[in-house]
Amino acid sequence: MAGAQQPAPAAGGPPPEVKVTTTLLDGSVYAIDGRGGRMAALVGPEGVLLVDAQFPDVTDKIVAAIKQITPSPLRFLVNTHVHGDHTGGNENFAKLGVTILGRPELREQQLNPRPGPNGQTPAASPAGALPIVLYDNPTTVELDGEDVQLIPLPAAHTNGDTAVLFKKANVLMTGDVFRSEGMPAAAITNGGSVLGILKCIELFLQLSDANTKVVPGHGPVANRDALVFHRQVLVTVRDRVAKAKAEGKTLEQVQAMKPTAEFDAKVGGPPAFIPQFVATLYNELPAR
Repeated sequence: MAGAQQPAPAAGGPPPEVKVTTTLLDGSVYAIDGRGGRMAALVGPEGVLLVDAQFPDVTDKIVAAIKQITPSPLRFLVNTHVHGDHTGGNENFAKLGVTILGRPELREQQLNPRPGPNGQTPAASPAGALPIVLYDNPTTVELDGEDVQLIPLPAAHTNGDTAVLFKKANVLMTGDVFRSEGMPAAAITNGGSVLGILKCIELFLQLSDANTKVVPGHGPVANRDALVFHRQVLVTVRDRVAKAKAEGKTLEQVQAMKPTAEFDAKVGGPPAFIPQFVATLYNELPAR
């Protein structure tokens, strides 16, 4: 099932075996869940196009799962953003002959990594993990009878995000700009912006209809209604935080107001995302 979570390791025991699953979304587009952010694969006689790469230790299982669907060769890989749970397998796929596509900002951050939330800076990516086809503008890949639209986004989860729309299948991959579980998360050290996430959600609403499969980087596959709710959360909390900051309240006072409280249970996800979301909003909004 798409969106299924891998089991947590037992205390003191070995890590659980990772199972890679594929789920038909629509047309010839499959979701791939394993270890890391959700991937997708467009399959057909002309070859396979992948969205994201998960972690390197599951590449073999991903390849095996795709071979259960199609004998066609792997040809292209698009990265939605720089984080290792989406790009970690890049080098492995490149060694299999896959051409990697991505934003210039993504490539630059692979070469010059930013500190993560834990304060640690990951190692620079090896040359084989870097995208070699770069795009700044909307770009279309015509493959297997599908129009694959690569849509560069304004700074949101990071400053190098891409949404991928499989136009005929009506499947929208959002990367981590939209998560169907968890408060909006902007990776500030990677150039992210919560206000930018709001702009992107509004764009996703324009790109989708009632039948669109909205495929987040994390959480269950969703639909347009989930985007509408996500926008409601963003706008409501933004307005509350903006009003409080304009009144001179400190971040600590705004956090104490619990401006997200009515949404917390429905949004779910990591509890740490809640204060992070509020703090990022507070810091981005003007004082007056």
